[in-house]
Amino acid sequence: MEHENHYLWQHKDLLDVTQLSREDVRHVLDLAESFDAINHRPVKKVPTLKGKSVVLFFAENSTRTKTSFDMAGKRLSADTFALAKSGSSINKGESLKDTVWTLQAMNPDVIVIRHSSSGAARFIAERLDCGVVNGGDGWHAHPTQALLDCFTLRRAWQNAFEGRTLLILGDIAHSRVARSNAHLLSMLGVKVRMCAPRTLLPAGRETWPVEFVGDVREAVKGVDAVMCLRLQLERQEAGLLPSLSEYSRRFCLTPELLGLAKSGAPVLHPGPMNRGLEISAQVADCPQSRVLDQVSAGVATRMAVLYLLATRKDGGNQQ
Repeated sequence: MEHENHYLWQHKDLLDVTQLSREDVRHVLDLAESFDAINHRPVKKVPTLKGKSVVLFFAENSTRTKTSFDMAGKRLSADTFALAKSGSSINKGESLKDTVWTLQAMNPDVIVIRHSSSGAARFIAERLDCGVVNGGDGWHAHPTQALLDCFTLRRAWQNAFEGRTLLILGDIAHSRVARSNAHLLSMLGVKVRMCAPRTLLPAGRETWPVEFVGDVREAVKGVDAVMCLRLQLERQEAGLLPSLSEYSRRFCLTPELLGLAKSGAPVLHPGPMNRGLEISAQVADCPQSRVLDQVSAGVATRMAVLYLLATRKDGGNQQ
């Protein structure tokens, strides 16, 4: 399958969903749909990015995102090169700036970066000529996760976003996924509702385009989908939670709680899941669970993003 980039893609990098227009998002999702067809063929490979190189620079641990980008690049026939913090000069004290110049000298077409510091992706994007994808930076943003969640919901909702309500439940304060989803889905007309313990609510939340609901049962009532967030266990160690059992009792998504949502409401989780803590095993494995669909959507969506950034100069588009 050959793709021609007729759409005027304006972006050298993908750093945050806030840089995208509704038309950009629609184009990425439509492109991901066509790439998803490749992922269900007996031979899951096309020559679309043959001769292009993608560097996966993961200075923070990742399994799903890194593997997903690696698979996405390989299925488009790009050469992918993984660089982890444990195997890089960062561990020997090299600055991020020096690492950037080293990467630039390799002349890649796209770099995917995950880093524990918010703003790290923008830092390197401003210094490199190649495309940069933010694979997650601190608590700031995770644009491709929001896009794949959007892809998953678009299928579940049959392409109708306007007037839908999504509940994001869990550790909002420390979640780049929550931030990116709130902005992206609100832009598409979805009413985003959030619920978390008071100690796990974000600072500056009054500027977020969402509704915060304190009572869990009220928050779930009548929503069109629920997204659970992983409870990062170090939050309890930091004294932000009285106990894990108390959190589970109040905020775990159980079948009884899910029953308050609209019939058939899809359940999402960016993974990895703490079963029995933020989501019960029954809900994680129920027919409404879209968790595996999200994994599949991740490959297709990241194929679309890599394609757009790697071919932008070829198409003559300017930022």
